[in-house]
Amino acid sequence: MKTVFAIFLCFSLCIISGAASQATDRVFHIGISQIVEHPALDAARKGFVDDFKDSGFKNINFNYKNAQNNRAVSGQIARTFVGDKVDLVFTISTPSSQDMAAVTKEIPILFCAVTDPVTAGLVKSLEAPGGNVSGTTDRSPVAQQLDLVAKILPGAKKLGTIYNAGEVNSVSSVREIKAEAAKRDMTVVEATAASSSTVKMAAESLVGKVDFIHVPTDNTVVLALESVVKVCRDTKIPLFAADVDSVSRGAIAALAVDYYRMGRQTGAMARRVLEGQAKITEMPVEFQKELLLYLNPGQAEQMGVKLPDAILKEAAKIIQ
Repeated sequence: MKTVFAIFLCFSLCIISGAASQATDRVFHIGISQIVEHPALDAARKGFVDDFKDSGFKNINFNYKNAQNNRAVSGQIARTFVGDKVDLVFTISTPSSQDMAAVTKEIPILFCAVTDPVTAGLVKSLEAPGGNVSGTTDRSPVAQQLDLVAKILPGAKKLGTIYNAGEVNSVSSVREIKAEAAKRDMTVVEATAASSSTVKMAAESLVGKVDFIHVPTDNTVVLALESVVKVCRDTKIPLFAADVDSVSRGAIAALAVDYYRMGRQTGAMARRVLEGQAKITEMPVEFQKELLLYLNPGQAEQMGVKLPDAILKEAAKIIQ
């Protein structure tokens, strides 16, 4: 009897061990859909992947695809991921997230770099998404950003902004910019650009009309930021950005979220979903509470501005 029991126990342990081995050996396939390459979105992608690597999460296959700012290509990427039956999709930007959400209600989707996920139709609410989509929002701290401008440019009253009116996140950002500007007796002058090739023309249309230019987290404009920087340098118009990565490219200042950290934060959410620790339908959209101040004194000087010493002391990073 003891011999039979020992054989049964050994057989049972082998089954359990085999099941555990199969669970451990499972390869998770994650699709990464990014609308276009630029430093902020690239940083989010790197943060997402690094979170998995640093956590020791094994057996992950990342399939990264970039739409090169083409919505038709973005839609094709989404359909490809559905056809591949990936376990989860990480979408970087509002357009990529919308295109992915349009083709599946089953595959978990975690977004990043989305300003207003509710208006974009991605979630029912920030607290209770209610579907297969959640993630992290990069909603700009517009009030704090304009407070920063007031410290650097006392008396500035004419705010210029450039954005693509076809980007839902940008329209939402400009709406908030207008609301916050009104509280400060500022006038907002808008310039729109439907493509990156028209961004320089949009910037030029603001010359002589504004005291400074504020660029929201607009994919079209950020992709062509250098053209805005040149116009601002040539005409001595201070340029402020809504993402810290744009400061190294020529903006004089940005008080904003860190996209790399946001990518890591979204990676942690993805790990919880894949490990079965959380249901995406019940996973609230997350914010990044910590803001970073990046400054570029050299660019500021070229745009006719001297950054106050008190502001320089507050900087998390100073670009030389």
